[in-house]
Amino acid sequence: MAAVDKETHASGVRPRSYQDESYLHGFLGTVDDLQKAGVLQDVVLEVEGRRFPCHRLVLSAASPYFRAMFTSDMAESREKKVVLQGLDAGMFEEILSYIYSGTLHVSQVKVQPLYQAADLLQLDYVRDTCSSYMAMNVERSTCVDLYKFADVFSVGSVRKDCLQLIHKHFAEVASSEEFCSLSVNQLTEIISHDELDVKEETTVWEAVVRWVQHSRQDRLHHLPSILPHIRYNLLTSDDTTAILEHPLVREHPGSSEVIRNVVQKGNPDLKPRLGMTTEMAILCPSFEELFFMNPREGKYISCNYKIEDHPHARTMTVTSDNNIYILQTEVFEEGNQLSLFKYNHKENVWEKTGVSSNGPEDDLYETNFHEVDGILYHLAVNPEEERPLLQMIKYNPHRNQWQECSQLQLRDTLLCLYHSATVSCGSHLYFLTSVEVYRYDPRQDSWFELTPPTTMPDVCTAVAMGTEIFCIDFEFTQTLVYDTESDCWQELQGWPNPRNLGMKYRPSLFVMENQLHALLDVDDPDRKRSPTDCAHHVYVYDRSADAWRDLKATLPDLPDKKYDVYGSCAPVARLYLPYLKGT
Repeated sequence: MAAVDKETHASGVRPRSYQDESYLHGFLGTVDDLQKAGVLQDVVLEVEGRRFPCHRLVLSAASPYFRAMFTSDMAESREKKVVLQGLDAGMFEEILSYIYSGTLHVSQVKVQPLYQAADLLQLDYVRDTCSSYMAMNVERSTCVDLYKFADVFSVGSVRKDCLQLIHKHFAEVASSEEFCSLSVNQLTEIISHDELDVKEETTVWEAVVRWVQHSRQDRLHHLPSILPHIRYNLLTSDDTTAILEHPLVREHPGSSEVIRNVVQKGNPDLKPRLGMTTEMAILCPSFEELFFMNPREGKYISCNYKIEDHPHARTMTVTSDNNIYILQTEVFEEGNQLSLFKYNHKENVWEKTGVSSNGPEDDLYETNFHEVDGILYHLAVNPEEERPLLQMIKYNPHRNQWQECSQLQLRDTLLCLYHSATVSCGSHLYFLTSVEVYRYDPRQDSWFELTPPTTMPDVCTAVAMGTEIFCIDFEFTQTLVYDTESDCWQELQGWPNPRNLGMKYRPSLFVMENQLHALLDVDDPDRKRSPTDCAHHVYVYDRSADAWRDLKATLPDLPDKKYDVYGSCAPVARLYLPYLKGT
């Protein structure tokens, strides 16, 4: 026979616990009233000569710093008066107000000293609130000052946001008085970054000169440690000569030798700065040719490669760090192999990574190739199963290793083969058809079913921008956007009269300069040309007007060829055009 709870009444009704919400909310108010009235205070804290009567119990409950002080064998635990060092009296008053009331007042003027006080007193909420406030107020006028503070106190999120803004507006920031207050380590960190939005490397050198001359006597000896961060490979010989002849370099013994050594050794890993590169969509008119285009700027470059030097690609991807990879299936007697090639920007050649995996069988249908958090994923559909199977393998560039991933059982063979798309968005992969949508979570190696775009009869192409995925159908009658955070679809405006375009091939999407673009091959109205030729149009979507507009771009003619893409959308990379034109 089971034992009976001693507190259970004869009726069998158990007791319950009740929580007095008004007591919980009112307790802090009562403590604040006691502090204001100066009642029951048992310790005086002195900061910069100012006296703050307080309650040990309240301080200990609020701060690990005070808890350790008042509950240990420290002398302060027995003293009636405790002097606190390293604090601003005004900021400590703000801290005490928070401890007794739960309310924190933050402003641009107070946020940094308030953070310092909270850091010393180990008040996580105050510290985190100040961090969030600083992050929300990173602007061109404040980014250098906040960067210096975040660098000293290791406020990672604020530091990152400040660096991004400094890189984006480097020329303007470098001309400010605040820029000259950077430490030498902070200066070299900034100018060594790829993300500087500068058109010429001389802008970086001029910023260094301004920084040194701001306090010439104290900073000239730092010049040899700064000079290696200038990218001499991006300068003309005349520019390099001008630097060698500059008074600062000539004045400091050894600086010219540093420059000559850096130039002589060279560094193939130094990339062009972000501002020197151009976003280009990559198309593949033929096996031996790649076509790079930026229709907004009217830039078009075609590069031909020897058949043996250019992999016969299954698919291509551009990673978040601007590396371009191609997958190629090679057929051998012992079976197919999937080989990976990486693009060498500087030499404009493809280099085999030296690794391969067992390739897909001939009856597997290619879907796409994507990167998520530095890992490359190759997906292919096997239609021969009773139900189609989405198979996936991943490649880790750091380990130089392929691995199997979780497979996904699909429902509709026809849609999976011919009316589907895969997209990398954020830290996930997405597989989309009109009736099935799945998200792959790499951390769990698992697929999860989501809401499908049931109003779209077929998914032709899809591309991610921010946290959204955009899709269009084969006839360009619909444009849908999927919000990955809310799992909701929204219909946008499609092309008004798509059938009048006379599209010859399926449209392709790509994202360039944070705008959605569509590439269409349509019937050529000029009947003098070959009936197989087509005209090429690029449309850009205007989100504010919910409308597509023709860019009126004049794409070069490709006789007997079409502007084809790798995968379900055209990959876009940032390219240094002299590397392409040099070939």
